[in-house]
Amino acid sequence: NKNLLESCFIFSSFFKIMSLAVGHQYSSMGTQPILCGSIPGLVPKQLRFCRNYVEIMPSVAEGVKIGIQECQHQFRGRRWNCTTLNNNLAIFGPVLDKGKIPNIGYSTRESAFVHAIASAGVAFAVTRACADGSATICGCDTRHKGPPGEGWKWGGCSEDVDFGSMVSREFADARENRPDARSAMNRHNNEAGRTSLNSNMFLRCKCHGLSGSCEVKTCWWSQPDFRVIGDYMKDKYDSASEMVVEKHRESRGWVETLRPKYNNFKPPTERDLVYYESSPNFCEPNPETGSFGTRDRICNLTSHGIDGCDLLCCGRGHNTRTEKRKEKCHCIFHWCCYVSCQECVRIYDVHTCK
Repeated sequence: NKNLLESCFIFSSFFKIMSLAVGHQYSSMGTQPILCGSIPGLVPKQLRFCRNYVEIMPSVAEGVKIGIQECQHQFRGRRWNCTTLNNNLAIFGPVLDKGKIPNIGYSTRESAFVHAIASAGVAFAVTRACADGSATICGCDTRHKGPPGEGWKWGGCSEDVDFGSMVSREFADARENRPDARSAMNRHNNEAGRTSLNSNMFLRCKCHGLSGSCEVKTCWWSQPDFRVIGDYMKDKYDSASEMVVEKHRESRGWVETLRPKYNNFKPPTERDLVYYESSPNFCEPNPETGSFGTRDRICNLTSHGIDGCDLLCCGRGHNTRTEKRKEKCHCIFHWCCYVSCQECVRIYDVHTCK
């Protein structure tokens, strides 16, 4: 648990420092050691990588932010809703430390999702920065094109997801080199997140010709919107494979590996998430796991799902209050070309957990 907490602290510090670094110019090699050396707790491999690739470190930080925001969206109606992650990677902290990210655990399925979506976010942001020219040490993918299809030809800038995944792998996985079950789980889930990008790449095309006649169509490989990745990984979370820990004696000492708990189920592939500890129920505040509980959370009175008041409030019941909201209404389109609206006050019932 101590090692994981250190990891959480490192990623949190890294995110904060790199967020400040976004927009700064790295015009001299002299700034690189100062910047990377300011990040506490980096292992030597991470420090070397940071100094060699300092230009894309802001994209790494942006990728972490994207991953956290997507986590919060995907779990917005759940008892655990990623709110404790905020915009820093203390996500690799109390919850990742049971595994504990502030309120999950590093061997639970929530931890599996956080590692996967954060690793995918880093790969996504770096890949996008390379394609749009924000980073000069990388560029477009020229290797995975193949022959053009009927009615179109290659053009534009195919996004180099292999480079983005390499950056994510080299930096995020640098600490996961211990011969224990947690490192094995984290490496697997980090890779599952990165693999999701490859699985969802698609051909984006643009037509050329008079009046959009599409006489010529050029296409390139593109990443999808990150929401697609979030939806994909959420499905993987729901179908995550429970594992058991096995210990083996090898020449270097004891090594822990993971195997599926249930032999009658299909074993997990590299695209699937894995975990080996049950999750807490997240109903009550718990300082040990960082759980904030669900008191005062807004619930859906008409839903029978996990976002409904019965399940989200863990059977404690709910309070109801009325809330006035100003909204645009009675909008009219005027030729040409603007829309005018009135402002209406509407009253809503808001239900919160006791």
